[in-house]
Amino acid sequence: MSAFLVHFRFAQPGWLLLLLPALMLIVLRRGRGAAAAVTFPNLSILVSLGRRVRQSAWSFGLPLACVALLTAILAMARPVWRNEYQSRSASGIDIMIAFDTSLSMAIDDFILKGGNITRIDAARRVVDDFITRRPDDRIGLVAFAGRPVSASPITLDHQWLRNSLKDLRLNDFQNLGTVKESGTAIGSAIAAAAMRLDSRLAKSKIIVLITDGASNSGKISPLEAAAHAKTLGIKIYTVAIGTEEGRVPGSIQTFPRQEFDLPTLNEIARITGAEHYWAQQLEALEKTFRTIDSLEKTDLKSHAVIDDTELFPWFIGAAIFSSLLAAIIIALNPAPSP
Repeated sequence: MSAFLVHFRFAQPGWLLLLLPALMLIVLRRGRGAAAAVTFPNLSILVSLGRRVRQSAWSFGLPLACVALLTAILAMARPVWRNEYQSRSASGIDIMIAFDTSLSMAIDDFILKGGNITRIDAARRVVDDFITRRPDDRIGLVAFAGRPVSASPITLDHQWLRNSLKDLRLNDFQNLGTVKESGTAIGSAIAAAAMRLDSRLAKSKIIVLITDGASNSGKISPLEAAAHAKTLGIKIYTVAIGTEEGRVPGSIQTFPRQEFDLPTLNEIARITGAEHYWAQQLEALEKTFRTIDSLEKTDLKSHAVIDDTELFPWFIGAAIFSSLLAAIIIALNPAPSP
């Protein structure tokens, strides 16, 4: 019943006003009417021109005639079965996420629900939300440590992208990480992401660089890569994650230290006309990505597509059938001769 109420419509409902006089005729038909004021004795000849039908035939014929009248009026109101669709066209933004998977991302200096979580888990959690909020944008993923590795091509299949994000792994003693080479090749990661965006036709192209360290690997410097990205019309949002107290542990480096190179990350963003952020808490990291989300808006156009299936032929068919059936019943059942 709910589907009927949603989809059934009258395209020209003004004709339904004819139902009022039609119903009045049906009601008045049952009345006796006024008595004659003058009696004419010579009208018997007119009686011979038409005969009364049997009462039983009229009991069927009159309802059928009423059905024919009502369905004819409904047909004029053009009943339709309507399906409405929202058609959206998006002039989206192509986004490459350059995600640091160097060993320092294992530092657990972020807090979630009273417990410590690693930098990679905090970043993965926030990036996943960012992807979810941008369903109309093509997004790709590059993981990097000592060199960049393509984790997902630029795609609208965000479930595939999110699965690729979930599968990112830091390297370990079994050498099972997403990127086997150690280090932090920020310049190479920018160059790899920019190369994937270069062939795209989107009106806006951005790279979101997430790192917790300074560039110490790769064949191109971060600033050189940023300058090249600028010539391609690509903006680079840089996001440094980690606290001031966070240190690379002795298991990773002989002399543990804070690796942030905030001036370089800030300069990368400035060169390309974007913004730089430093998130030391999970809430700040979430706010950073909400800010990037608000700065880079997708141009959406939406319009409704209405698909009407005309039902009036069925009502016309019912009206014709009812009227013919009523006429046949009445014609074949005359009253007996007196």
